[in-house]
Amino acid sequence: MRVETDSNVNHSNLEVEPTQALEDRAIKHAPVKKKPSCCTGLKVFLFALSFSYLCKTLSGTVMKSSITQIERRFDIPSSVAGLIDGSFEMGNLLVMAFVSYFGAKFHRPKIIALGCCIMSAGSILTAMPHFFMGYYKYETASHAVLSVNSTSSLSPCSVDQNVTDVSETLSEQSDSDCVKAAASYMWIYVLLGNLLRGVGESPITPLGISYLDDFAKEEDSPFYIACLHTVAMIGPIMGYLLGSLCASLYVDIGFVDLGSITITPKDSRWVGAWWLGFIISGITNLIAAIPFCFLPKSLKKQEEENNDNISSDLSKIKGDQSRHHKSENHQPVKWSVISKGFFISLKRVFSNRIYVTFLCCSLLQFSSFIGFLTYKPKYMEQQYGQSASKSNFVTGVTALPAVSIGIFLGGLIMKKYKLGMIGATKFGFGMSLMSFLITLSYFFVGCENHVVAGLTVSYDGKPVARHETSFFSVCNSDCKCATNLWDPVCGDNGITYISACLAGCKALTGHGKNKVYHNCSCMEITDSQSGNTSVILGQCPKSDDCSRKFIYYTVIQVISAFFHALGATPLYVAMFRCVHPELKSLAVGLYTLIMRALAGIPAPIYFGALIDRTCLKWGSRSCGHRGACRIYDSDAYRYTYLGLIAGLRLPSYFLAFLFYTMVKKQYQAKDPKSTENGGQESVPMNKEANSKSNEYLSSSSDVERESRI
Repeated sequence: MRVETDSNVNHSNLEVEPTQALEDRAIKHAPVKKKPSCCTGLKVFLFALSFSYLCKTLSGTVMKSSITQIERRFDIPSSVAGLIDGSFEMGNLLVMAFVSYFGAKFHRPKIIALGCCIMSAGSILTAMPHFFMGYYKYETASHAVLSVNSTSSLSPCSVDQNVTDVSETLSEQSDSDCVKAAASYMWIYVLLGNLLRGVGESPITPLGISYLDDFAKEEDSPFYIACLHTVAMIGPIMGYLLGSLCASLYVDIGFVDLGSITITPKDSRWVGAWWLGFIISGITNLIAAIPFCFLPKSLKKQEEENNDNISSDLSKIKGDQSRHHKSENHQPVKWSVISKGFFISLKRVFSNRIYVTFLCCSLLQFSSFIGFLTYKPKYMEQQYGQSASKSNFVTGVTALPAVSIGIFLGGLIMKKYKLGMIGATKFGFGMSLMSFLITLSYFFVGCENHVVAGLTVSYDGKPVARHETSFFSVCNSDCKCATNLWDPVCGDNGITYISACLAGCKALTGHGKNKVYHNCSCMEITDSQSGNTSVILGQCPKSDDCSRKFIYYTVIQVISAFFHALGATPLYVAMFRCVHPELKSLAVGLYTLIMRALAGIPAPIYFGALIDRTCLKWGSRSCGHRGACRIYDSDAYRYTYLGLIAGLRLPSYFLAFLFYTMVKKQYQAKDPKSTENGGQESVPMNKEANSKSNEYLSSSSDVERESRI
């Protein structure tokens, strides 16, 4: 083989023969291999990225766990609360595509650090309305009566009291509240804070995953990603536990006399200290930004670190070559060229039929998942009569640990059996389908409606249809009661009354949560076993059978979450390996962008709008405007909520089967002798394709070369 000796030829044009001689001589006199450091740059980056994942998932879970508290605090319907929740994805939509493409060309760790700081600012902004809105005034009839005559304890139902004076006073207070109605739009700041948090989160996933995969060994990359997502699952666990703690604390704790509060955490008017979780998550996100400020723009591949110990002569030659490439890379590049390359890359990604099919399948599943997760605490509250605090606690200590174990085991299985594209696709979608079949049993573990006089039953305890409800009966026809208030009381007969006035109660004793109403005429028309005509504050609890069904629901939730998470890592790896290596970062970014835009934003809104249609009794706020829903039709809620989830997931498995068929056809066509679990499924078809890939990405890893289609 002839060797070029022209002076114009640089070291990068040396032929194989002299280089091979150097390698042979270097190997013969190779020094003793040094023990690798236990703390390499890649491991430091993995630790920093894992902590940032933990912090960002903590922030997101605090929002999910606080959505019902925000809904009640700002007196907004579920559809508006869904819009607030979807604003996070709006922030991602604004910058995700450009961050994914242009961010990969700059200092990725520092861009991630900037994103963590923006997330911190967004979390703090979300909590700010609490400090400007004043104290929370929940809806209650007793506040209105006592404000008219605070010196006497007026009975809820008294036909001889001066109703005219009471109405005039309440009307004056209503006008005063209308002046302060601007505070009801403070939820816009929560929306803006959540949107800003979405902007900050956008660079973490695409730049972090691509940085990790670029400098890791092929066989270690899936394991690192599994470790990353496993550590990230600690964030939701901590977030739900933090949300549980905050929901158990009264919103104005430390500023009001808790002894005067007449509601409990199980009451639909209760608002916990939702703002506290956002302040804590804002501080943790700021801390997460610190390690990225000290990480380099790029790292050596783990294979290159091992080769450095073989020959100093060979390292010198490679160093000259790398300096030559750096001099070329440091030449100024016009933005017009970069923009043109972006649109070309975008076209290449969307012309990949396998990738597009996977996107459509994931879009349906992600829409279902977002709707399920957003309104899951509300579903547990309304269906099983649980408090928001307990709903968050049960989710944090049962379902999420199962998800963490499932994700970790999925990564281990993929590494141990070296699952290729076909094996990963089959395993991932198989586990997802099994999870879906298990979740169908949710339909059979629902509870009956709350027994509320005038809404779900008549005043004599007989069931009524929704369109036949009536707030008044013979027992309370003489009482001058407001029908727009929600201040429920519970009788010994197991019936909940909308207010003590509508229960026909004539006397009141006690203070705060210990109030007891006596001589309630509506209790006399039912067959009360004790003969007691008194009622206490709050809704009547659901039956013991409902408590058992809640346990069944929790067990089903744990099992289904585990199987779904078991296939998550293989599917995630299959997603960015079905595109060309240099398009990997863009593919991950576009995947995240589309999931945010077409699932994350609209899903909470239309889920919330359909849930609003099942409301039986709306609350009221100043100026006579409609507030948050106080009680839902449990049956309608269950079939609407679960039916929409199942309706989105079911068609996704037809697309999953199409995706599997396309992957199997593509990879078996390249290497018919390859096994489904073999690592050779993704070997390029010919040497020419491989050489072109090497020319385009001289520093791409083996996993990238083997993952091309």
